[in-house]
Amino acid sequence: MTTRRTTRSLTRKTLGPGTSASAPEIPDLRRAPAVNAPPLQSSIPRLSHPSTLSTKSTGLSKHDLTLLLKKQRLLKNSTPQAILTLEPNLKHTLLSTLVFAQSEAGTAFCISPTGLLLTCSHCVSEDPSELEQNSTKWLIFASGRVVQAKCIAYDHTRDLALLQIIAAEQDPTSTLATTNPANNGEYTSFPFLEISPTSPKKNAQMICIGHPGDEDLEAPKPGLKTNYDVLHISYGRYRGIAEGADVHDNSEIGALMHDCWTYWGHSGAPLCMRKDGPVVGMHSSWDDETGMRRGVAWEGILGFLEDNGNPHVLQSTGGGVGRSKDTPILVE
Repeated sequence: MTTRRTTRSLTRKTLGPGTSASAPEIPDLRRAPAVNAPPLQSSIPRLSHPSTLSTKSTGLSKHDLTLLLKKQRLLKNSTPQAILTLEPNLKHTLLSTLVFAQSEAGTAFCISPTGLLLTCSHCVSEDPSELEQNSTKWLIFASGRVVQAKCIAYDHTRDLALLQIIAAEQDPTSTLATTNPANNGEYTSFPFLEISPTSPKKNAQMICIGHPGDEDLEAPKPGLKTNYDVLHISYGRYRGIAEGADVHDNSEIGALMHDCWTYWGHSGAPLCMRKDGPVVGMHSSWDDETGMRRGVAWEGILGFLEDNGNPHVLQSTGGGVGRSKDTPILVE
């Protein structure tokens, strides 16, 4: 059976039947023993107002800046309506989710009030050898808040990356982040998701929030738009761990199985318990023969965060979740 990781950035040719994605070799950027992320930031510098964001201030091309502002506008219009469809105990799952600004799309979610973001490593850089030039990204919260984040830990084998918000757009009307006058109005809090203290039971109900791409990659001709919302909410169930899979190795395809609806661009989307919203996995891929959605398992996420010393999400987990085959890469 052909299984592989399928990402938004793949071309139509590579999406054809019978193809497979091989894991690139990890370069000599690794450190041993396991690396720790830098100390968490207590304040985040403010970005310019969106009307003054420019190619010079962001470093983005004109095309990418236009796309960022378009996604921001669409999110500001659609998120208020989307929140109304969610139960009160699940609203934070949407507000804590972000989309990548680049055209290849991708999803991330915040796991700390200080702006730590979790996503798939292939959303940051498909090839670990190109990680250094791809380490800084622009993302947009569901609220429309633009942030800049830097990759601080990267594990190709687990298919996980940790980013730290280093600048955030000022939005005084928003209730999704707080400011501290003593810090000259710099942000001190962001909406975030907690990691579940326990792994999910098979067939547990889940919610998935991700960023489907705007181009129909299954259409016979290129250029056909999907007309999906920038963020899409879907529901499904946890279907367990694939037979023979290593929960700490998602380099070819995710070990976790689920049946929430996803599309290219959902990589990095949080998989949360529908009952109360804690994270129990992350969507990363799909089995192109069976159609089963795949992802990074709870155990893989916990192992990655434990390796990188994140105190916000490890207090009640008890540790002892194992290790990846590769030492995660720390980006200076």
